[in-house]
Amino acid sequence: MKQDEQIRLVRQLIHQLDTGTNLDAGVVLRNPANAYTCRDRAAQEWETFFQKQPQMVGMSGDLPENGSFLTREDWGVKILATRDKHGKFRAFLNGCRHRGVQVESAERGKRTRFMCPFHAWTYSSEGELVAIPKADHFGNIDKSCHGLIELPAVEKYGVLLVHPDPGGEIDAERLLEGLGPDFDSWGFQDYSYVGSDVYDMPLNWKLAIDTFGETYHFSSLHKNTLFPIFHGNVQCFDHWERNHRMILCMRDIDEMRERPESEWNVREGGFPVYYLFPNVVFNVGRHSITVVRVYPDPQTPGRSVSQVSFYYDPNELGNPTLAGTPQQFFETFASIIRDEDYAAASLSQKSAESGLQDWFLFGRNEPTLHHYHNTYRRELGLPPLEAMPS
Repeated sequence: MKQDEQIRLVRQLIHQLDTGTNLDAGVVLRNPANAYTCRDRAAQEWETFFQKQPQMVGMSGDLPENGSFLTREDWGVKILATRDKHGKFRAFLNGCRHRGVQVESAERGKRTRFMCPFHAWTYSSEGELVAIPKADHFGNIDKSCHGLIELPAVEKYGVLLVHPDPGGEIDAERLLEGLGPDFDSWGFQDYSYVGSDVYDMPLNWKLAIDTFGETYHFSSLHKNTLFPIFHGNVQCFDHWERNHRMILCMRDIDEMRERPESEWNVREGGFPVYYLFPNVVFNVGRHSITVVRVYPDPQTPGRSVSQVSFYYDPNELGNPTLAGTPQQFFETFASIIRDEDYAAASLSQKSAESGLQDWFLFGRNEPTLHHYHNTYRRELGLPPLEAMPS
């Protein structure tokens, strides 16, 4: 992020602190509670957002070297992602062209050959069919026409994007609109993968996303965890057509503000949180990035699965000044996001499912939630959320 932009954002946070103000969307919106429970809505979201749109499957650090691979099955399509012998990111349907059995069952690793466990048909990291046992017995097969089914794949600003449709197109600049320059400046492509976690929770996927959209709750829900570290109810917010950026306010800003503006680092006084439509949240610390990809259960609106991946600046791995080991960081993140945020949101889910509450409210100080839900509604062809009558 350019220094003048960092200064602008830090000034905005300091102004809010000094004036006791926050962002003001100017209106309170009403979001129908059935947005989190309606099966028809859930089916429409699954098809529109996850079946017909490119998906983020990981970051460059998930494929750190030639021959690395990664498998995913988050939106109903088995994906095998590879970095081939030339360093190119590629993606395929993880299914043998013989009888469809997946050719790789491990989550990640390194190999240059993928062998189907059923009949040992073997493929390269470029997806080429390279071996058929007893080919003279099986029959005449043109190997060049029976490689793994390749899917559109793009690597941009350290983000790995795959389209679930072999005939689909990926416009990376539009998908990453507004976020790319920041990702590039933070060097996302250089961060190393250090671990992952899965939170399978009884709440709609949008409720999970909502928890990342404001700091109004920090002084209550996170009073013993985040509130000692962050000033609650203070944040910056910039949005584009579908994506947005928040800067949360860390208490370290109290010391940083005493230094010359030329020395300000927004990642010391603030905490950038980026939202990539429709379901990805990037939490950017001083030396780490935590990526949360939230997926719905298309059959059960009240269930979602969050895939959480952790990445560290490779120059800081092993640095004794970092707070604890990566494993300790994973546990701390889970104790806050899963055990506090998601636990509270699961109670919201129960209220929605009761049928007794018609609306959930998004306050004037919660513009990020306005943006989330009006973006979803626009993409689904629905009208914007209504303002609460004054």
